[in-house]
Amino acid sequence: MLEPVVTSEGVAVVHLFCERSTRADDEAVIAAVKAAQADDVQVVSVALLGHKASLGFMALHSDVWKLRDLQSGLVDAGLEVVDSFVSITELSEYAQGLPEEMANMRLYPDLPPEGKSAWCFYPMTKRRNADQNWYELEFDQRKDLMYEHGTSGRKFVGRITQLITASTGLDDWEWGVTLFGVKLDDLKDTVYTMRYDTASAKYADFGPFYTGMVGTVDEIVARAR
Repeated sequence: MLEPVVTSEGVAVVHLFCERSTRADDEAVIAAVKAAQADDVQVVSVALLGHKASLGFMALHSDVWKLRDLQSGLVDAGLEVVDSFVSITELSEYAQGLPEEMANMRLYPDLPPEGKSAWCFYPMTKRRNADQNWYELEFDQRKDLMYEHGTSGRKFVGRITQLITASTGLDDWEWGVTLFGVKLDDLKDTVYTMRYDTASAKYADFGPFYTGMVGTVDEIVARAR
């Protein structure tokens, strides 16, 4: 038996963005997701808008092999993974000392949140330009900038559930941001507002955005043909 590959804190997260191949079997796709869920993997199924992909799956578990098994099951069912993102949940250095309940929400989220079916994901990285190098700032300065950034985000409590996952050393970007909104424009308003913060406006680069609607795997597979 292969040894489990686990996280010491929090859980591993994989975002899989997929297209159907000519041999796609919807029932097999559904079965792969439900098999993962029966094995205690959280799986968020998304019908994606636009040309980048048709189906999205966000899966979370402390044992990375279980995420790999889901990916294998989806490929075996005839889906082609056209893009992906690998990360882990974390309690950042700027969030130390949070109450246990709040810390656990970041490390061990319960997804998807009820009543928030608008969804988007994007990766981001802090800049290392000569005059915009985040990693040359003193810790207290970085902490103040992140506090300002968090204050902007708290304006959207109730409208948005946000999960930021860490991917340094795991993927091409340093963080992944997943947003669940009540309405589609909640996603736009949140990102637009927070981009004016110095931590974003001066020090952040953003990757491609994926946007869609969350539902059960049965609903998503049926609607996203």
